[in-house]
Amino acid sequence: MRRSESTSIFSNIDWVTVLIWLAMLVLGWGNVYSAVYDEDHPVILDLSQKYGKQLLWISGSIVLAFLLLIIDAEFHPTFAWVIYGFSMFTLVLVMFLGREVAGSKSWFRFGDFGIQPAEFAKFATCLALAKYLSDINIRMSDMKTRLIAFGIVLLPTLLIILEKETGCAIVLLVLILVLFREGLPGYLLLLCLGMAILFFSSLIYKPGTLILVCGILAVLVFIFTRKKLRTIIFICAAFLVSAGIIVSAKSAFEHFPNHQKKRINVFLGIETDKKDKAWNENESIIAIGSGGFAGKGYLQGTQTKYEFVPAQETDFIFCTVGEEWGFLGSTFIVFLFAFLIVRIILLAERQRSAFSRIYGYGVASILFFHVLVNIGMTIRLVPVIGIPLPFFSYGGSSLWAFTILLFIFIKLDSQRLLILR
Repeated sequence: MRRSESTSIFSNIDWVTVLIWLAMLVLGWGNVYSAVYDEDHPVILDLSQKYGKQLLWISGSIVLAFLLLIIDAEFHPTFAWVIYGFSMFTLVLVMFLGREVAGSKSWFRFGDFGIQPAEFAKFATCLALAKYLSDINIRMSDMKTRLIAFGIVLLPTLLIILEKETGCAIVLLVLILVLFREGLPGYLLLLCLGMAILFFSSLIYKPGTLILVCGILAVLVFIFTRKKLRTIIFICAAFLVSAGIIVSAKSAFEHFPNHQKKRINVFLGIETDKKDKAWNENESIIAIGSGGFAGKGYLQGTQTKYEFVPAQETDFIFCTVGEEWGFLGSTFIVFLFAFLIVRIILLAERQRSAFSRIYGYGVASILFFHVLVNIGMTIRLVPVIGIPLPFFSYGGSSLWAFTILLFIFIKLDSQRLLILR
């Protein structure tokens, strides 16, 4: 790729996306400040407080964004496999040298600061998937292509599961959605969703009952479809796989971390616990509901001020938005995320290179899943799996990882007329 000498490194940058990112950094920091506000330590640059540390992470994010805009866009497809390989190395290394935090051994600690390699695996996996699928000889109709693509996603997923960081692992699985944009048959998505539903149903109902229901459905499908050998094989295979999931679901579930098993059981109604794992969700709903239409006002949230909601500056940061900004503020934040995600998809569709398009869809998928699940956790629509709200939740690893994820695509888009592969 050649760049015209007269072309500035900042030309063709999508400044709308950049401004949205900057707005989210400011709004996110404001909510972190409110969530952990201490009247005895009101100075925003107090590094002993989380809002002071968050400003350092934000400053680092701005530096990272600037560096990514300077680097030539061809760097990313050229070194995609190197970045992916290094990321996998850190995921293995942290299991031996990392420190355990909240039951998960997935952190490198440097004094008061910590780095979580699992967060950076998101953009690394996006790059590798885009690199592989953009190869001129790759066809999504080939089984080999599908298996390798799944393998690229599953390798970091399994490593992160071994670190007992299930939330981050589930996020990576959403990259499989990118494969459907690139031609993977839609019925496979339905099968994946069906297996997920079957897995969780197996935790609630007796195995014999579910196997009987699957058997009846298999017979009905057989009766109302053409009696071809291929169809019969598919029906039998689907039934056997379903039966296998039903029988093994509870055994597999036992390998989940105890705190996540508790949260899923409470969400599914298997257990009733209003003082332990369900405390977060209950207090979260109270906080958001108490905000009413216009909110209580900045720094005026009682649920936040008296720390009724655990992890209110990280996983449950949206509670602060709901309580202090009310329905209006919450709707604005949701709209802002929706606008960002839709814009990324539109930008992805205008790319001339398959690599940039695929990477863009990976960015949109990860952001969408994070927003959907994080906000869903606060209003008890999904189980609590402990993933941050992009650019809002406190924490350097997630903030830097999301910034890198987004600005790689912004740079790719800025040079879309020059990247041809």
